[in-house]
Amino acid sequence: MEWFAAPEYWLAREIFQRLLALLYAIGFLAAARQFRALIGEHGMLPVPRFTARVPFRHAPGLFHLHYSDSVFAAVSWTGLLLAAAMAAGLGDLVPLWAAMLLWAVLWVLYLSIVNVGQTWYAFGWESLLLEAGFLAAFLGNGDIAPPVLGLWLLRWLLFRVEFGAGLIKWRGDACWRKLTCLDYHHETQPMPGPLSWFFHHLPKPLHRVEVAANHVVQLVVPFGLFLPQPGATVAAVLITVTQLWLVASGNFAWLNWLTIALALSAVDTGSAGALLPLPEPPAYPATPAWYEALVLALTLLVAVLSYWPARNLLSRRQVMNYSFNRLHLVNAYGAFGSVNRIRYEVEIEGTGRASGDGGWRAYEFRGKPGELGRMPRQFAPYHLRLDWLMWFAAISPSYARPWFAALLARLLVNDPDTLRLLRRNPFPDRPPARVRALLYHYRFTGWRELRDHRRWWERTLVRVYHPPAGLDELAHLAPRSARRTGHRPGGPAGERGAR
Repeated sequence: MEWFAAPEYWLAREIFQRLLALLYAIGFLAAARQFRALIGEHGMLPVPRFTARVPFRHAPGLFHLHYSDSVFAAVSWTGLLLAAAMAAGLGDLVPLWAAMLLWAVLWVLYLSIVNVGQTWYAFGWESLLLEAGFLAAFLGNGDIAPPVLGLWLLRWLLFRVEFGAGLIKWRGDACWRKLTCLDYHHETQPMPGPLSWFFHHLPKPLHRVEVAANHVVQLVVPFGLFLPQPGATVAAVLITVTQLWLVASGNFAWLNWLTIALALSAVDTGSAGALLPLPEPPAYPATPAWYEALVLALTLLVAVLSYWPARNLLSRRQVMNYSFNRLHLVNAYGAFGSVNRIRYEVEIEGTGRASGDGGWRAYEFRGKPGELGRMPRQFAPYHLRLDWLMWFAAISPSYARPWFAALLARLLVNDPDTLRLLRRNPFPDRPPARVRALLYHYRFTGWRELRDHRRWWERTLVRVYHPPAGLDELAHLAPRSARRTGHRPGGPAGERGAR
């Protein structure tokens, strides 16, 4: 079938697959470095407890067969090494069937992690990585020309990401329709980046232009992806520019970079060659019949599964970042249907005094705002899961109820796995006697405050978020090893966490 092959997209496939593999690697790295405290055997939301409660058919993956922290670590590091190899070009060094199998292995490994990740993995970029990763397995490698149908499926995915995000904004918070949401968003987003302060202080008329441009790019431009070239390339470039703007203004894990990868898959060498010196497409052999049959079957599967997200796009009760099946295929996407006007932050403090009558010192997180004079850092595309959930905890205590007290219990025993997720442990030699949490209203400072006092934030105490508590009250939530031995590790373990 001559129409099946699209050799003019050889570079687009190469860029998409390499960038996707890099993002896979980052996802596996984040899982390997953070899982023990979050979902490990003695974590805040342990996988064994989850798999005992939720059957395989509702959360398919390898960990229903067997779970231990060593097995999870092996899955994460194996995924990281394989993803790095694919980013380096392994997929083009092996036969077509082997490349497809390697992409499938990456998908199965990451699906297994996401499906037991619970609230720590309940984000749209997890499903987006899985859906894009599944489609990548059917794009082929250097042995054959890119399949037209596979490229159209990537555009359909990108359309749902962008158009879904545009609709959820237009139907959601009134500030999107009034063009005023960016008066607040840069300050109140989950994890501001190093330029967010400056974005927040842009003139309000420019904020209106930003919102209006966002509506155009998300509600109009996605239809251009289905135009003949160079129309599709123009749409892809506009989406890419918008995503780079988002990369500069905040930390949204790999959401923006994966959207960019999807957009670049719509750029053909003919359009790109008008601006860049590119070689001619390789001379590919005929596409194997078995491969054509698999891509056709995939296209039919996606067409059937598209019924639910398409209906969701048309619904007045549109949901965002929702998977209609346990395999995270053909999902609904969207972001920031509502925007917070006020930024709340939870600060956790500890004291060495058993009475709790003073001596409180704050724990510092890596990414979320805390110390007033510390400039926000850039972490994306790496994802700090605990920091993100702390943003939700400040908005809704009920959202954090399943894990927040368990977090406090781990701080009371200087749990090294938990302390590794933090930037600074104020009790490196001996655990605190009591811990508490306070809720603050945070605001970006003005130009004069930043210039004269080097403070990026100012804050006002709102209330006590969690009253002072000691190990006698939270011991049942501490890691089992600490409960069994009665040991309260300090010293070296605390110092490792502080670093």
